[in-house]
Amino acid sequence: MRTHTTRRLLGALAAGCALTLGATACGSSPEDSAQGSPKDVKSALEKGGKVTVWAWEPTLKKAAADFEKKYPKVDVELVNAGTGDEQYTALQNALAAGSGAPDVAQIEYYALGQFAIGKTVEDLSGYGATTHDDAFTPGPWNAVTQDKAIYALPMDSGPMALFYNKKVFDKHGIKVPTTWDEYVDAARALHKADPKISITNDTGDAGATTSLIWQAGGRPYKTQGSDVTIDFGDAGTKKYTDTWQELLDEKLVAPISSWSDAWYKGLADGSIATLSIGAWMPANFTSGVASASGDWRVAPLPQWTPGAKASAENGGSSLAVPKAAKNKELAYAFSEYVTTGEGASARVAEGAFPATRADLQSQKFLDTEFPYFGGQKANEIFSESARNVGTDWSYLPYQVYANSVFNDTVGKAYVSSTTLTEGLNSWQQAGVKYGADQGFTVNK
Repeated sequence: MRTHTTRRLLGALAAGCALTLGATACGSSPEDSAQGSPKDVKSALEKGGKVTVWAWEPTLKKAAADFEKKYPKVDVELVNAGTGDEQYTALQNALAAGSGAPDVAQIEYYALGQFAIGKTVEDLSGYGATTHDDAFTPGPWNAVTQDKAIYALPMDSGPMALFYNKKVFDKHGIKVPTTWDEYVDAARALHKADPKISITNDTGDAGATTSLIWQAGGRPYKTQGSDVTIDFGDAGTKKYTDTWQELLDEKLVAPISSWSDAWYKGLADGSIATLSIGAWMPANFTSGVASASGDWRVAPLPQWTPGAKASAENGGSSLAVPKAAKNKELAYAFSEYVTTGEGASARVAEGAFPATRADLQSQKFLDTEFPYFGGQKANEIFSESARNVGTDWSYLPYQVYANSVFNDTVGKAYVSSTTLTEGLNSWQQAGVKYGADQGFTVNK
């Protein structure tokens, strides 16, 4: 029922934008420009009031308390309205009803487009957001901007790295791979040494797949106003499918879903030997795989071309101000505080992974030792990865819907004779049909 509701409301938002804007980029028309100003934001802080924030990110609790201490007249109400799609459904319902929407909403980068395209979030450029264009790393900043509009402020990021079980690799004398070809060779060697060991796990995940295509140079999505292009036939996508298909064909990948009990068990006992995932993962190792402390290490993501340094984002979210917010200036002030400067640094100290250049480059951050990873200074690897994220990636304006049908299309490659290429083609066709049904001009 939740998925059905999300699709219905998303369709209404997308269609409205497509039919209204024509060839103009969504959210950039004059009538949609921000009404606030830095002066208004300052006045709002002096006057005070209440800010309702819908978010699930735990470090916001400390940041909100600090904000209230700095601005005693402001009351911040943090509400966990659900995680990911659950919150988006609740937010869309509130927006459609015309009441009950928060002043600030946490929205993941891949989902932000559906709210921007529906003109339901503020363009923050007039409030002072343009002054932060150099404050954030390329991937997150690119994700929240379109043309001259800024639809949210980056809250965290997920530059990718390779987490590997050093104990397992050392036991079998296998070198940590630096390229994806070496990764396949390592997968074969590990499986030969012990058939119970898989190089990684995968049962089909839209986020993981698109992140690796992103790193490989694939750019399957392009949107210009109501014109959308979906093309999984590019060279970057082929690099990914050729390599991953080898792993699937030779049964070198564990058929275990991430975040399941079996997944945590595999990470703990070494039967899952690596993860290619975002830099936010260490906390999950510490809390969910405590028994393997000291066994794991972090390395740069393997490269598709030897000697390259390409990376991609996997996960991450932003703070947006809905157009229905009651106090937009105060909402912006809170968003700015917790995503930049001292607010962002305080959240990093609480365990958040930064999207800000200053925090990523600070010596304190780089010198942080991770006891779980044998004292390794893993942030040095994460920080370099963030600098190497390709900046021209974009998602569909209806990516939430697209991801919801991933397992109905690409997912078949994990349970039948369907190839990844065939699965991606089916995913492309589903995206084309859905977009056309919503009023977009797709692949024409």
